[in-house]
Amino acid sequence: MKNILSSLLVLILMTICNNAFSQDESSEQDLIQFSGIIVTGDSLNPVPFANIIVKNTHRGTMSDYYGYFSFVAKPLDTITFSSIGYKKSTFIVPDSLNDSRYSLIQMLQSDTILLDEAVVYPWPTQEQFKTAFLNLDIPDDDLEIARKNLSDEQLSARFEAMPMNGSMNFRLQMQQRTNQIYYAGQYVPNNLLNPIAWAKFVEAWKRGDFKRKENK
Repeated sequence: MKNILSSLLVLILMTICNNAFSQDESSEQDLIQFSGIIVTGDSLNPVPFANIIVKNTHRGTMSDYYGYFSFVAKPLDTITFSSIGYKKSTFIVPDSLNDSRYSLIQMLQSDTILLDEAVVYPWPTQEQFKTAFLNLDIPDDDLEIARKNLSDEQLSARFEAMPMNGSMNFRLQMQQRTNQIYYAGQYVPNNLLNPIAWAKFVEAWKRGDFKRKENK
């Protein structure tokens, strides 16, 4: 009786092992080396770092910089291809393959993604924004800058700071030399005692020639 039970137990174990080995061999025969390249639908440029996922599983891979991918799949697996900026695409692995390898060129169509507008302000509240806006120092535009540069005060300051060139120095020296020769042995006239000069000064004063002009 013990021999019969031992023989029956050995037979059962051998059957189980044979079935398991047969299933593993059958599963290995069903596996396919699925590879290919992902390109854009309009220009056929490679799509780098795209996601390749087997639907309803945790299996998948990612394309490289040149859009190439390769992983193990099974017949009738639904493969999902996705990438940012492109529409998702699916492919079903055929079940009538005669080889354990399958290659594919998968095209992805461009997709436009519209995001909601987000305006970022450096002020935490609207009250602080209003205060900062009212106290904003607006810089002068090109017209205002040109107007200030051509004002009488700016022109006078630049004229006084402008050095004399060689011709002006020569002219001044020759004028001084001419005056020395012309008034040699005489008193040099002084306009402080000239009534005509005083009359012109009074007329100019009445006309307001010496009033400071305000900037408009």
